[in-house]
Amino acid sequence: MKGLLCDVYRSPRREEMYLYVERARGLEDVPEALLKEFGRPETALTLLLTHERSLARTDAARVIEHIRSQGYYLQMPPGGSVLERDRAFYTGPADRDNEAG
Repeated sequence: MKGLLCDVYRSPRREEMYLYVERARGLEDVPEALLKEFGRPETALTLLLTHERSLARTDAARVIEHIRSQGYYLQMPPGGSVLERDRAFYTGPADRDNEAG
């Protein structure tokens, strides 16, 4: 079973906000602005993510996809819209294109 070894950090500022990153890369791909909002990351756990793995509030395949494409996955606290939670701190190319237009 091949997977992605991840470190998961909790935010000291917002309950139930978690940041998933590839263990080998650590926090180096996480934008500085996100880290300022997130607060000093507190280690929650390390886990091997596979597409088949069951997670409590999100889909493992989605987490893996985000980590591979942008270097991290931000899990927002429950509540609010799914779009709001998933895109709160996304700074990918699609958002930059939308801001320009």
